[in-house]
Amino acid sequence: MDVMEQDPLAPLPQPQVACDLAFADLGKALGAGWRDFLAMPQYGMFFGGVYVLAGLAMGWAAIFASEPTWLIPAMAGFPLVAPFVAVGLYQASRKREAGEPVGWRAVLGALKGHGDDQILSMGVIVFVAFSFWMIVAHAIFAIFMAESGMGGESLAALATPAGLMMLTVGSAVGAVMAFAFYAMTVISLPMLVERKVDFLTAIIASFKVVRGNPAVMLGWAAIIAVVLFAAMIPAFLGLLVALPVLGHATWHLYRRAVV
Repeated sequence: MDVMEQDPLAPLPQPQVACDLAFADLGKALGAGWRDFLAMPQYGMFFGGVYVLAGLAMGWAAIFASEPTWLIPAMAGFPLVAPFVAVGLYQASRKREAGEPVGWRAVLGALKGHGDDQILSMGVIVFVAFSFWMIVAHAIFAIFMAESGMGGESLAALATPAGLMMLTVGSAVGAVMAFAFYAMTVISLPMLVERKVDFLTAIIASFKVVRGNPAVMLGWAAIIAVVLFAAMIPAFLGLLVALPVLGHATWHLYRRAVV
């Protein structure tokens, strides 16, 4: 066999990641994300609108089922699906950065990835993670609220000692789960949009970036959490701007983090 010919069974080389990210890079990414949003707002408003409608439907379902307290874990877990929703925004930023024409076909077709279903596989992981969080939240609710005799039909249950303890434990558990999921997806999904790699390779690279830049990536996670939570307060309408800006910004942070 020719020495220059690559063995098709040989493992693909791992992407090289940067370990020198600075907090200034977060500001630059947000600035670039804002400029992308202003340059092509139709894509951001579309995906933001999908997210808003999903949030309103989720809230309506909780209230209609007389379980308003379920809005809290649902809202807490809602950011878990944001990276997958933003895949089209990564594609829009990629094309704009490369000077290529941006169109609906390319943006909406981003979920197909490179025709290898790797992004869709990540979508399954996103759905499973959100479902698992809701199961865990339900278990925490049952543990702390069952003996109080109060159900989820009233938000007043959260003001009881059991309710406050439930919120404390649930917030701690949710924060750990959310950060683990964030570390897995923050770099992997943009990478799958740009490169033809398998999702395990992308996930490993994502963990490497977080491990190599813990303070900066923790800061980025905090920015995402605070901005998305604040955007959800006014009937989820703030997500029309917050989601696309963060989505575009994540693409630019990925470009800085992966060589």
